[in-house]
Amino acid sequence: MSDASVSQSPAVPSRGRRTPRWLLSGIAILFGLFYAYDIWEGIGNLVGLNILAQSLDTQLSGLGVFVLLVGILGPLLVFVLAAWIGRSRGATALAALLLVGLCLNAVTAANIFTLGAGSLLV
Repeated sequence: MSDASVSQSPAVPSRGRRTPRWLLSGIAILFGLFYAYDIWEGIGNLVGLNILAQSLDTQLSGLGVFVLLVGILGPLLVFVLAAWIGRSRGATALAALLLVGLCLNAVTAANIFTLGAGSLLV
């Protein structure tokens, strides 16, 4: 047996084909629209509950404002975090991370909804 017939594995494993940047950007933009809707929903909740509180001659409590601001800033932070974690992974992993982030935002929005207007007012 000669040395030429023995195949040696490279010291550094070769990387497979990289996912095209346009595909990753398209996935991020598509999911970004859903995250933008969540942010818009949070702004609507803040404005709507503020109008409701003014019509009742009261104001939102500090906790209420904080919870509603989490409803606005939460989707933005989750999107940035999921996109940052998924930037070097494949398209499927990026889509899965962004989908999990959307689920997290949905749970947060549902919890804000169950608090109701009564617990957010002074």
